[in-house]
Amino acid sequence: MSHDYRDLIRIFNHTFYSDYNTKLELGDDEPIYLPADKEVGYHRIIFAHGYYASAMHEIAHWCVAGPERRLLEDFGYWYEPDGRTEAVQAEFEKVEIRPQAYEWILSMSAGFPFTVSCDNLNGDFEPDRLAFMHKVHAEVGKIFEQGLPLRVKMLSDALRSDYQIAELDYAMFAVK
Repeated sequence: MSHDYRDLIRIFNHTFYSDYNTKLELGDDEPIYLPADKEVGYHRIIFAHGYYASAMHEIAHWCVAGPERRLLEDFGYWYEPDGRTEAVQAEFEKVEIRPQAYEWILSMSAGFPFTVSCDNLNGDFEPDRLAFMHKVHAEVGKIFEQGLPLRVKMLSDALRSDYQIAELDYAMFAVK
């Protein structure tokens, strides 16, 4: 199955622009979320280099952010760049569990492969990707138990319709 970032832009913008005044846009460098301002009258989720996975990840962060955070650049979150210590990496992973769980659900909704990201390629230690994946997987289970949040469900439904993917079930999210 082919996954073109332009399709994801079309699906996202069709699903959310009218109700949330938010568009997904291609960027050149680092991803960023920019709220509407005097120059641009809508909120922008800008993803990096045309990477489908980057767009999915940034969308997932948008799905986590509440109304107040969606009025702040990058949702007001801190970001510690690559090269984190073990302690900082542990904090990073705590706040990444929910967005990466949403990203996994949305990726499956599009038939797109998901891989957890520890995002610490130049750190002074090797993060335990498998342990992190298990935490994200457990979060996916909690989300399925509680029901998908509205924006995740809206996009999941739109993606599944466009990519002709059957209804999702937690059993589909196997850890390998």
